[in-house]
Amino acid sequence: MKRDPVKDLNVFRGKAFRGEWPTVPEMLEMTVEKYGRKKGFTAFEPDYLSLTYAEIGSVTDEIAGYLLSSGIVKGDRVGLAGKNSPEWTIAYLSVLKLGAVIVPVDYQLPSEDIGKLFSHAAVKAVFVDEEKFEDIPAAGLNLSLKISLSKNRPNYLLNLKSGGREVSAPPSENDICAILYTSGTMGNPKGVVLSHRNFTSDVYLAQAHLKLYSSDVFYALLPLHHIYTMTAVFLESVCVGAEIVYGKRIVTKNILEELKKGKVTMFLGVPLLFNKIIKAVMKGIKEKGPFANAVVGGMMAFSGFMKKTLNINPGKFLFRSILKKISFERIRVCISGGGPLPPETFRKFNQLGIDFIQGYGLTETAPILTLNPVEHYKETSVGKVLPAVDLKIAEPDKDGIGEIIVKGPMVMNGYYMNDEETKKIFSGDGYLKTGDVGYLDGENYVYLTGRKKNIIVTEGGKNVSPEEIEYGFEIYEEIEQIMVRGYLKNAETKTEDIMAYVFPCREYFESEFKKTDSAWDDAFVASRIGSVVAEVNNALPAYKKVKRFEVLKEPMEMTTTKKIKRFKIQ
Repeated sequence: MKRDPVKDLNVFRGKAFRGEWPTVPEMLEMTVEKYGRKKGFTAFEPDYLSLTYAEIGSVTDEIAGYLLSSGIVKGDRVGLAGKNSPEWTIAYLSVLKLGAVIVPVDYQLPSEDIGKLFSHAAVKAVFVDEEKFEDIPAAGLNLSLKISLSKNRPNYLLNLKSGGREVSAPPSENDICAILYTSGTMGNPKGVVLSHRNFTSDVYLAQAHLKLYSSDVFYALLPLHHIYTMTAVFLESVCVGAEIVYGKRIVTKNILEELKKGKVTMFLGVPLLFNKIIKAVMKGIKEKGPFANAVVGGMMAFSGFMKKTLNINPGKFLFRSILKKISFERIRVCISGGGPLPPETFRKFNQLGIDFIQGYGLTETAPILTLNPVEHYKETSVGKVLPAVDLKIAEPDKDGIGEIIVKGPMVMNGYYMNDEETKKIFSGDGYLKTGDVGYLDGENYVYLTGRKKNIIVTEGGKNVSPEEIEYGFEIYEEIEQIMVRGYLKNAETKTEDIMAYVFPCREYFESEFKKTDSAWDDAFVASRIGSVVAEVNNALPAYKKVKRFEVLKEPMEMTTTKKIKRFKIQ
């Protein structure tokens, strides 16, 4: 039976909360009531720490009371900068309990840049991890309160007491919950203002396409300050009473250990991570020889057919040894977000028996707009539009392709203290302009073709999305990073042609040179990359073929969700 998460919520309406959607603290309280004895937040390093939902409810009450007694009141902004940890999520929930606004930022930014963002938001207090505990106030902030996320520094948050103060004016659903600064905004800070309603509506509506259980264990590997992990891991877990296991580093050995030790069932990652995993799996199969490779390939094709057409999943049984080797034997669902995923990666995970889901959204939409239902997934789509989301294609061309625009309860009200940018991103009739180009099919599934600002206009008048071409390169072991873009072919007509910047996989080529006891050879690397480009070009129509490529000596700069920062190379 199809689940209606909004109908499930009606049981608590008028009791645990009033209005259309609960606030984040109300969502937590409902979980404490239902799943108080269950583990909520667990970390294995640097020291083991595990808290039940009852303990989470109690400690956030204490910290909220402490903040109140220290002069932090409803509506004040509070900064949060730290590594993934139970303390990070405790700080987040504590701030929201008293109706203050959380301002989480990228902990990997230089202290000076963190200070600028906190200054722009006019934060009155900060929660900071140990490495930058002394640096943040030196960045020019006038802070009344600084709290440590690490027990190695003074004023450690888990030691704080309320002093008997209790919150008397909790937030309402339309109050501001968080201000999230988008990447690349150091010159002109652009803070996305999201309400409690934005977050909680998204959390509940996403469950229409994704079955979640209190028995699930989520893996918080990607940075929690990023909207994707914040909503799809942290807040979804709190909503359903699931456990979160915190990952500290994107290092293969650590990931495999934590997946096994934490008995993780829900693994959320970015395309780069999933591409690497599937490449490693397929490489291991290939190394067993042509016969084994052919047999496993046939089994995967059979498994994928059974799963997609008959909704029968033999992959978990057929490939249990492969899944165990990569610590995926307990994984129930993998979710990819934060960027476009090659359909081939999507397909292979499903063939191996993993329920693999791709979604789509923006920071400005809290972020989830679409999810691919497990029961009816489409490898080339980023998913089916969520209930209550009004998603349209603006000014579609003859193929139905145009800019994606959207309305819904998860859509932000605007950018913090930036009316000019707010006006730019909304249409005259109130739709948020995503900047993404794509189309819808008859079943309301969304297909992305690229970013509007990245479109390459060829001499023949064709519009080409770089992302579509990049998909074809993702499965090749020789390539670590690929960025396709246009170069000016004719200045007079302003037409472009297509080129690619490629950073080769050093591990792959070093292994190749080791086989012949050879030193690194740039000419050989360039030749091999050229062969890959030619192979990909063979599968592309003439107007999409890569005409030039450049092999880079250094990797391209990436965001914290492992997306290449385009337009950095001139």
